[in-house]
Amino acid sequence: MQFRSQGYPRPQLEREEWFSLNGPWQFALDPDAAWKSGDEVPFRSPIVVPFAPETPASGIHNTHFFRTCWYRRTFDAPSLEGGRRLILHFGAVDHTATVWVNGSEVAHHVGGYTPFSADITDALVKDGPQVLTVRADDDPGDLSKPRGKQDWQLESHSIWYPRTTGIWQTVWLERVPAIRIAALRFTPSIERWEIAVEVFLEGERTSGLRLNVKLHIGNMLLADDSYITIGSEVSRRIVLSDPGIDDFRNELLWSPATPRLIRVALELSDEHGALIDSVNSYTALRSIGVQGDRFVLNGRPYQLRMVLDQGYWPHTGLTAPDDDAFRKDIELVRAMGFNGVRKHQKIEDPRFLYWADTLGVLVWEEMPSAYRFTRTSVDRLTKEWAAVIERDISHPSIVAWVPFNESWGVPDLPDSPAQRHYVQALYHLTKTLDPTRPVIGNDGWESVATDIVGIHDYDEDPDCLARRYGRDETARLFKRERPGGRLLILDRQGHTGQPIMLTEFGGIAFSADPDTTWGYSRCPTAEEFADRYRDLLAVVRNIPLFAGFCYTQFTDTYQEANGLLYADRTPKFPIELIEAATRGGRSARDRQTEAGWRERIMNYHRRQYLVPAEDYQMQEPR
Repeated sequence: MQFRSQGYPRPQLEREEWFSLNGPWQFALDPDAAWKSGDEVPFRSPIVVPFAPETPASGIHNTHFFRTCWYRRTFDAPSLEGGRRLILHFGAVDHTATVWVNGSEVAHHVGGYTPFSADITDALVKDGPQVLTVRADDDPGDLSKPRGKQDWQLESHSIWYPRTTGIWQTVWLERVPAIRIAALRFTPSIERWEIAVEVFLEGERTSGLRLNVKLHIGNMLLADDSYITIGSEVSRRIVLSDPGIDDFRNELLWSPATPRLIRVALELSDEHGALIDSVNSYTALRSIGVQGDRFVLNGRPYQLRMVLDQGYWPHTGLTAPDDDAFRKDIELVRAMGFNGVRKHQKIEDPRFLYWADTLGVLVWEEMPSAYRFTRTSVDRLTKEWAAVIERDISHPSIVAWVPFNESWGVPDLPDSPAQRHYVQALYHLTKTLDPTRPVIGNDGWESVATDIVGIHDYDEDPDCLARRYGRDETARLFKRERPGGRLLILDRQGHTGQPIMLTEFGGIAFSADPDTTWGYSRCPTAEEFADRYRDLLAVVRNIPLFAGFCYTQFTDTYQEANGLLYADRTPKFPIELIEAATRGGRSARDRQTEAGWRERIMNYHRRQYLVPAEDYQMQEPR
């Protein structure tokens, strides 16, 4: 059964022969982790994979505490003639997964946000359906594992949301050759006008083969290169023809304004020219970095206009309802005038990154936090963060890595040398694994190693923000100002000229039920909400100190009603007015007086909710 609107789960390494295992599975909750094998489990409930059992879409909708859950389904194995192998893939299972096929253990994986796979060929039976069993262990009270916004209390509160247990991304099968292309990595360089390609091979024989790599942009062939393999890794630099002047160069560069992707086709052949394996991928030409106090894209200063994106949906939790939902979110981000998202406390499905790559939205990728500093938490987070970077390093949309947020998991950062060394170590590890992107060591405050100083400040008065950051006095700022009661920099050297960005601000709540929702500040009407957003953005956007900003937040998320959109992605006031406020100035459709601005907002809500004008601001969207 194919998942509705399912895109290829691994968009940068595609093959034709794959089969989705999403859909109905058998399911059982094991609250106290009592059962040791699938044979003991009384499977009585159906569940819809890949939706977590806490969500309504799964059919289970159980938000109580439970440590373990079990899954089972059968499938028919495809033909594996010619020595082909069958690979079982999991996009993500939270938090620890053990997998059996026909009673044989084929995989054990720790980490709730990263993919894993297993060659299950030797576990298949010749006759009859194959039986796949999965055990997912996820202690709801364990604060030493990366868990992001998943609440440790029974009921979600404040900025914490319902838990996610078990399978929450696509499960799929892939039929592959015995000798195959297993992984790819692309590193573009516009300084040298080249793309570095790393290809990793698997199989009993990986030397003496021929690898052909073709690069296309539109209908134009950029490169057609062949290499003889030596060992299991092929690493080459494909030098492109420099088009010369900027007008021609810019036609080939990726940016939010022109998200031009380079299609990549790879073929692996034997010494006689017989095709062994073929895959399709994509990359892009673009550069990211910092120069002085500015963020730069393709060698030019570029102001980031980001929005904080929690990545939840009302009925499906951390899992998107379908692939169209990812595309819609990216389109909404762009329609509201933003050029990027700070994906907050979540490692998103690769399909989201595919649409960000395709439609042109910049992404800050942030590691979900653990909330205790222990040897276990250090080991877990470090390993999973390295796996995250390995999975996503080739996506052109990703322009920054964020291993820590607001000192979560390192609560004694100012006074603990060990915790400061931990943050510094993750910063340097990230720079080692990917030296091409900026790293924000600890976003929000208490920076000890960073390429960009990120500040979180939820002061609701625009004039206060203007006074605090509008003067070009960084020495005063870093010595005296303490948003959230925290020092901004702990490094003895202080600020050394890095770009400064306001990476969380706003958080203005507007909702139908103020008694059950939460926000950093609150507006009683849609007109006031629109006015405050416009006034706040007018100040922040024009503070010269800032190289960019990130508004909190994209959508309402459970009880947190800070969104520019409701949880169902309905705008809280006309989206063209949101765009005008985000970008600055007035859009072509918004050349009106202050009275016209307010009247449009009132008319919008009357039209949306079909209620009397005096009551419209208290209504939930349809």
